[in-house]
Amino acid sequence: MFKKVLVANRGEIALRIIRACREMGIKSVAVYSTADADALHVKFADQAVCIGPPPSRQSYLNIPSLISAAEVTGADAIHPGYGFLSEDAEFAEVCQKCKLTWIGPPPSAMRLMGDKISARAAMSAAGVPILPGTGTIETEDELRDHAARIGLPVILKAAAGGGGRGMKIIHDPDRLANDWNTGRTEALAAFGNPDMYMERYCERPRHIEIQVAADRHGNYAHLGERECSIQRRHQKVIEEAPSLALPDSVRTELTTAAVKAISSIGYYNVGTLEFLLDKDGRFYFMEMNTRLQVEHPVTELVTGLDLVREQLNIAAGEKLSFSGVRKPRGHAIEMRINAEDPNNFAPWPGRITALHLPGGLGVRVDTHIYQGYVVPPNYDSMIAKIIVHDVDRPSAIRRARRCLDEMVIEGPRTNIPFLRRLMDHPAFRAGDFDTGFVARFLAESKGEPKPA
Repeated sequence: MFKKVLVANRGEIALRIIRACREMGIKSVAVYSTADADALHVKFADQAVCIGPPPSRQSYLNIPSLISAAEVTGADAIHPGYGFLSEDAEFAEVCQKCKLTWIGPPPSAMRLMGDKISARAAMSAAGVPILPGTGTIETEDELRDHAARIGLPVILKAAAGGGGRGMKIIHDPDRLANDWNTGRTEALAAFGNPDMYMERYCERPRHIEIQVAADRHGNYAHLGERECSIQRRHQKVIEEAPSLALPDSVRTELTTAAVKAISSIGYYNVGTLEFLLDKDGRFYFMEMNTRLQVEHPVTELVTGLDLVREQLNIAAGEKLSFSGVRKPRGHAIEMRINAEDPNNFAPWPGRITALHLPGGLGVRVDTHIYQGYVVPPNYDSMIAKIIVHDVDRPSAIRRARRCLDEMVIEGPRTNIPFLRRLMDHPAFRAGDFDTGFVARFLAESKGEPKPA
């Protein structure tokens, strides 16, 4: 096992990894920008190294600074967390060249699945269902020909990206060229790669993801699904496990496809395959995240497994700690708490003047904030995750709603009022929603026409 792990991240995920290391008897190294000098991950790690000023490019995305921090502290492994460099194959390769164990999947799999076009091809070859689509679109003539072949509506996506950046949904053929060019510009700015591809647009789908894990001994497994359809502008807001939308037969097909997918590409460590589920119960591969997910705690609560510990063990050469199908116990829900205006979702950094976290049976709060902490303006606005577990979904919803009422954060505004309204909506409570639910909910609350 490792003696010392450098955590190449910040915030609640850095703290989450440091805690797992402490429980396993592994020393940890925190890295931080000058904006995070007072952060909890810095206080609770065994060592901490400042790696630069607040801009991410000069700190958390600065590979030479991260490698130097590992070398001067004597770390023998690097855990990237999620976000930042967690899906950067080059960073993984640099770690390996510097004799640092990469706590993640092989760089070859990261590179393959990080490019959405090559990922589609790999999944199609493995027999995993994909939506009708294209490779890289090179010209406007190709663009129109593909749209005619696939049939409108279609969606244009960035080959190198995710999170909705560069994404364009097209119902009107007259918008094809303009939206393609706009998407290319956005993709180049966000990912350094303008390549775009096209898929048939799946209307009102559910967003279902499968947690997978594999070791270097040829053991491949899944840990069930997560329901991730409650999202705003392609960013998840509430996640659950298990999903109400999956009959057992479809669940079996979906998890079998996910395991087949990772075995076909020689994957190891943990990862997540994301699928769209249409109204007829057919599923299609969307993308793979070759890292730990923000929403991994809901899987931990229904399976009883520590996924970060699993990552560390796999990276150290050990076998998976479980075998066979691990059926979920009860129901778990995660709510992302963001420092933002609950009405227009603008980020709202600032000093936390008062803080009270919810607690009680079946309640977990993953956060890096404390009273007096200053939420910096330089990074993602998520400041906490409330994760609850109970015997069934209605009970878990009541527990989650109680936690929202208990949580007090004064200073920055947060999205807690928005989450309360969402969870009180009859359609959410009935499980009657899709990926467009939040957009329709917001339009409804403003008295605007509902989006499609």
